[in-house]
Amino acid sequence: MNDLNTIISTFSGEDQQHFINYLEKKNKRRDAKNIQLFKLLLHDNLNSKDLCFKLYKNDSRNAYHALRKRLYQSIIDFIANVSLQEEKAIDMQIIKYVLASRICLQHKQYKAAYKILDKAETLATEHHLFPLLNEIYHTKIQYAYVNPSIDINHLISKFKYNQKNHQLEDQLNIVYAKIRQTINNNIYKGDIVDFQTIFNATLKEYNISFNESMSFKSLYQLIAINSFSAFVTNDYLKIEPFLISTYKSILKHKDREKQLYYHIEILYLIANTLFRNKKFNDSMHYLNMMHDRMKGKRKKHYNTFKLKHSLLLSLNLNYSNKQDEAINLLTPLAIIKHEDIETLLDINLSLVMFYFQKNDLKKAYSLFSKFYHTDKWYTEKAGKEWVIKKHLMEILLHIELKNIDLVDSRLLSFKRNHSNYLKEINQQRALIFLSLAEDCYKNPEIITSETFKSKVENAFEWISKDREDIFVMSFYAWLKCKMENQPLYYTTLNMIKL
Repeated sequence: MNDLNTIISTFSGEDQQHFINYLEKKNKRRDAKNIQLFKLLLHDNLNSKDLCFKLYKNDSRNAYHALRKRLYQSIIDFIANVSLQEEKAIDMQIIKYVLASRICLQHKQYKAAYKILDKAETLATEHHLFPLLNEIYHTKIQYAYVNPSIDINHLISKFKYNQKNHQLEDQLNIVYAKIRQTINNNIYKGDIVDFQTIFNATLKEYNISFNESMSFKSLYQLIAINSFSAFVTNDYLKIEPFLISTYKSILKHKDREKQLYYHIEILYLIANTLFRNKKFNDSMHYLNMMHDRMKGKRKKHYNTFKLKHSLLLSLNLNYSNKQDEAINLLTPLAIIKHEDIETLLDINLSLVMFYFQKNDLKKAYSLFSKFYHTDKWYTEKAGKEWVIKKHLMEILLHIELKNIDLVDSRLLSFKRNHSNYLKEINQQRALIFLSLAEDCYKNPEIITSETFKSKVENAFEWISKDREDIFVMSFYAWLKCKMENQPLYYTTLNMIKL
């Protein structure tokens, strides 16, 4: 998907109509084809050659590419204008106040100037706009000598306090960037890192701590950093109280609607944490809140988050004994085009898992066969962990379908490509699981024996249900259903029930 298609895919239905109206006003010629091209890109899955013939009735490549360039620039201008109108209204108002106050000061209208600056200060404080507050305090201090009622020491204290908040916001942004880069190297490149040490050292280096005066964006970054640590350590239970309490403090912020994107991100992180902690009803409560926010500002961010929201909702439904609802929710999404390739891959792999748990093996394998890219491609798009889950799922599918030759080759390939990595990140239990799975398909008669059950019991260092990863438990459930001769989905639900 190229840049133009990617941007268009994020437009809501209302955005599309507004953009068409924008083009209609902008077009000076009646034969302009930009609206036609936009509609074709929205609804038709055509290549460049086909689009050329649709537009020009011949292969006018130069005209077509020139038209695409103009449409791309129009889209950028449209997005920028909308953003300025919607997101920067407060900022622009404050800047106008500051500029107006300075004109008044130059004309020695001191009383009027300070009244305007007070309005600007109130507005900037409400919305945690530290750079603009800096300008306001700078101007107030500069002209304090003309206003006898000003307590200059109190003004300087406010100025210094604002500087600290501004610096904290900048530092947190650096910490977020560093930790996010570490996570990306760990997930998408397979680098082996001691994340917890890096996490603690980075926070200590920049002396980061929770502050009620943080901006909404900074609070999101603080929550995201903690969520990243949970992702790497698989300890979501530890961060849950922090996420909930921090969100409650966010609700007091007057700029929570202004920074709607970060509000939606935070609700998603909380819902995901609750799902990983197997609190499905609580997770769906936050997903409902997230969906309400997604519909805000004329669904501005709806398309950006719709795949993530639907995926997490389907997972909650699946593990709440509503598997058919989960499948029906994801099925139409698995075939759409969207810029969020990682979530699309998660959707497809989740559907494979749902059908596998349902024992609809033909459907599961049919969906799985559509994963035709290389491991390198999937690692870059979805991460190393996703690739490992994909291969584990494939091996179990072949065992269930009794594709014995394929099982042997896939097992050999998995051990060759992933054994060292799994040992280095201390996840040898995946290799132990595969060894037990191999026993199941080579010696099916031993599966229900007490000897095999004892072998499984002693093979792992078990941890409590509330702390164990839900996806790890789902793989264990396959072994358990074999030993107890019970349906997989039934066994899975019983295993994760707290």
